[in-house]
Amino acid sequence: MTILCVRFQLPPMYEAALPGLLGLLEEFTPVVEALPPDGALADLRGAERYFGRDAVELAAVIRVRALARYGVDCVIGAGPGPTLARVALRDARPGVTRAVPEDPAGIAEFLAGRPVSALPGVGPATARTLGEYGLDTLGRVAAAPLSTLQRLIGARAGRELRERASGVDRGRVVPNAVSRSLTTERAFGIDELDPGRHRKALLSAAEETGARLRAVEKVCRTLTLTVRYADRSSTTRSRTLKEPTAHSAALAKAAYGMYEALGLQRARVRALALRAEGLAPAEQGSYQLTFDPVDEKARRIEEVADRARAKFGPRAVMPGTLAA
Repeated sequence: MTILCVRFQLPPMYEAALPGLLGLLEEFTPVVEALPPDGALADLRGAERYFGRDAVELAAVIRVRALARYGVDCVIGAGPGPTLARVALRDARPGVTRAVPEDPAGIAEFLAGRPVSALPGVGPATARTLGEYGLDTLGRVAAAPLSTLQRLIGARAGRELRERASGVDRGRVVPNAVSRSLTTERAFGIDELDPGRHRKALLSAAEETGARLRAVEKVCRTLTLTVRYADRSSTTRSRTLKEPTAHSAALAKAAYGMYEALGLQRARVRALALRAEGLAPAEQGSYQLTFDPVDEKARRIEEVADRARAKFGPRAVMPGTLAA
């Protein structure tokens, strides 16, 4: 076992703690890849030799230090490669690291009965297509003729899927910067049916997201909406913005558009979350001049509101709809 996939049990709004937790992992290895909003991959090949402990033993030390320093527990999957470690994470629980066997026979047994969707990168559409032909587990995919898989999902995708289902993990941990995304969630006290309350929650989330982006002088390129329902299922939609922005009104407009496109009718919604992705420094963002006095006024008001919130608190200035 050389790769750990760690998921820190952080509420979405506490993403700011992730850099410190990544620093904790970097005490063991410099090869750490952030998986926003709350996870990371760590390559421990050098650390195992240096500390004289295997990856599972090091995972226990990481868990204790995360609890001691940050009061944050974590779940950890371990495997010979990044993909296998991420699959193992699905079975992990706090206090117990789930490890994939290192021998080929053990890897095949570990993967065989798992659904195709257990592999990272296999979405609902691909899983549904394969399932229609009886290829609903990784064991069946691994045993299927390569030509069949390539005919169903394409030449390259079919070859890669068959390799990964067979336990061939060609992935590697790529060190990267701290989280390039930011999440804001709004949970309802009871499962909410009212679309008006859904939209109000979206506006609140967009306002907070914009304020947080501007506070750290970032803009986002993509906005993702996640709707969680009473039965614990969820729907996710993403939209690439016309231009990178931290303007709350633009974020709210994009969020409303994605929500309306879902066509929800009397859906029992438990929570809504907005994720700003593809973050970049604000000075790298472009702003298309509109010569629209209403838009210019809104942006000036936003600047003044940000200064008021910084001085008097986050609820000092807010849209009238949210104050009601």
